[in-house]
Amino acid sequence: MKAVREGITLHHGLISTEHKAAAALYWQAFGGKLGRVMGPEPLALNFVERVIAPGFALGARDRFGALVGVIGFRTQHGSFVGGGWPDLRACYGPVGGAWRAGCLRLLAHDLPPGTMMVDGIAVHRDARGQGVGTALIEELSRLAQSLGYRALCLEVVDENLRARALYERLGFEPIGVRRSMLTRMAFTFHGVHILNRAL
Repeated sequence: MKAVREGITLHHGLISTEHKAAAALYWQAFGGKLGRVMGPEPLALNFVERVIAPGFALGARDRFGALVGVIGFRTQHGSFVGGGWPDLRACYGPVGGAWRAGCLRLLAHDLPPGTMMVDGIAVHRDARGQGVGTALIEELSRLAQSLGYRALCLEVVDENLRARALYERLGFEPIGVRRSMLTRMAFTFHGVHILNRAL
């Protein structure tokens, strides 16, 4: 447990009672980008809550113990929000699950050796502007380094210039851009910038 500021602490992992709140935070941050494929919202929230791997996340809690921020990560051993065909079928049915699986494959990419990937970061609206997101990134960087990773990587969609500027201030450097007409058709963003932070 690590204090960010008075009343906010960081923890590695999520407890089972936090899965619903974590899913809501995740969808709050990414629903606009993924909604066309993963919506409607009730089904998306059900899916995210179902597939959350609590050990692949850091949580930020307020003084009352409520989850106010979360950062997930992906390694070669798993990811915060993963899931597969059985989960998609259970949440969306065989037809809905099948076409969603095809769309999600457009976003899947292998990790370079020695790299940990940020698998989503979200901060509750009421906790923004308090340094929670920055603290989560810094703590995840420390965790990654302690586990022997040489770099922390993340992806930012073209349209999110504010987030990209923040990450670059935190030491992330652009290393590439990925654009696909199929991705543009399936989702609501044009491309993805890949940023890397050496550890």
